[in-house]
Amino acid sequence: MTGKGKAAPYDVALLEDLSFGELKAAWGRHTGKPLPRVSAGLLRLALAWELQASVSGGISRATRQRLDQLAMDKTTTRPARPGMRLVREWNGTVHQVTIGEDGVISWQGKEWRSLSEVARAITGTRWSGPAFFGLKQKKVAA
Repeated sequence: MTGKGKAAPYDVALLEDLSFGELKAAWGRHTGKPLPRVSAGLLRLALAWELQASVSGGISRATRQRLDQLAMDKTTTRPARPGMRLVREWNGTVHQVTIGEDGVISWQGKEWRSLSEVARAITGTRWSGPAFFGLKQKKVAA
């Protein structure tokens, strides 16, 4: 096993031959995180994921946010899809945002990186773009 952030792809294959004690030691060396209370098989899988994530960068910010949202189970967000037109009235002015076929967000003849940037430009304050445009909604209690 190599040090944190220096794992080679072949390290994952070597995990199969490690004892539980060796897995625990490898976990500590590689992650620096507390040892989870799991079986050897699950620790092997977790360590394999950590090794791969250190090489490939792990999960994206969008995926992490989606997983957090699912875990909290309080809101649901529909993605902004190509071809969508989002309309919102703010302070008596109607604002229309389009999502191009290439995924580019357009408002007032300009291209924007995110719906949140557009919402911020419209309101002058920090807003969640999906919430501002009605794509993020609170779940109804069952």
